[in-house]
Parts: sequence; structure tokens; C-alpha cells
Amino acid sequence: MKSNQKLVLLLSENKYHITTCESCTGGLIASSIIDISGSSAVIDEAYVTYAASSKVGLVGVDAKLIEKYGVVSSEVACDMALKAGEKAKAEFAISATGVAGPTGGDDVNPVGTIWFGFKIFDNVFSVKKVFSGKTRNEVRRLGANFAISHMYKLINSELKMM
Repeated sequence: MKSNQKLVLLLSENKYHITTCESCTGGLIASSIIDISGSSAVIDEAYVTYAASSKVGLVGVDAKLIEKYGVVSSEVACDMALKAGEKAKAEFAISATGVAGPTGGDDVNPVGTIWFGFKIFDNVFSVKKVFSGKTRNEVRRLGANFAISHMYKLINSELKMM
């Protein structure tokens, strides 16, 4: 069974909801969830916030965080997940902000870098991944796949501890 199928099943069985707030992945994470029959029981809304102004205006990301750390940062990824989860009233949220390429990278965040934010109930944290040597669409696809797989593992682990 694929990660997106396992995630939807796990959320559905436990009557939980998830949302996404995506920049560089452009909706691929939400789309991967929605690909699964029965996903309407676990996802009500998702956000594609490609521009910094959309992150602020649509989900309420703190503009000061963007100004201080840049859009491709742990701080912004965490705030994206937190605010999207709050706005959608979802127990779980995934965010992704990064540099898909082929241009736009720097020494701190080279092309292929994606910061992911994960909201698990009231906890929020980030993970940085660098998908180097890939095309723009490969970076986006790999990022979406990682986000779904990682979130499944996090939720599954969290629920086992409850």
C-alpha cells in the first residue's frame, strides 16, 4: 500500500483531519491525498501559497518571520503548518517551502532544498531535505512523496503512544 493510501486510511479510522500549505510543491501534497478514494473524510481544504503575500494573506503567516528568515526557512515552514492547521481546524498539517529550481538557490538553500513543516496536534516542527541533481518537477514530486510518507510515520508513531 502506498504512503498516501496508508495516511488516508489512518486518518479516516481515527476520525482526524489534515491540511496542507504548499509553496514549491504547488498542491502536489494535497493532490496526493485527494487521489485516494475516501479522502473527503480527512481533508476539507488545502492552500497553495506560492507568493510570500499569499502565505501572509491566505493563511496568516507572520510577515516578520518572512522578513527575518526568508520564505525558505524552518521558521516559515513551521508557521505555515501551524496557521494552515488552525485555519482548517485540522489536527495535522503539512507545509512545504523551498527552491525547486533550476534557478534561485544560494549557499544556505541550494536548488532542491525544501523545508517541510509538520503540525501534529499542538506540536509543530520542521525538516529540511535537499533533493540535489534533480529537475524542477522531480524535486517537487520527491518533496510531495517525502512529506506524505514522513507525516504517515509521525502520526502512526504519535497514535501508538496515546
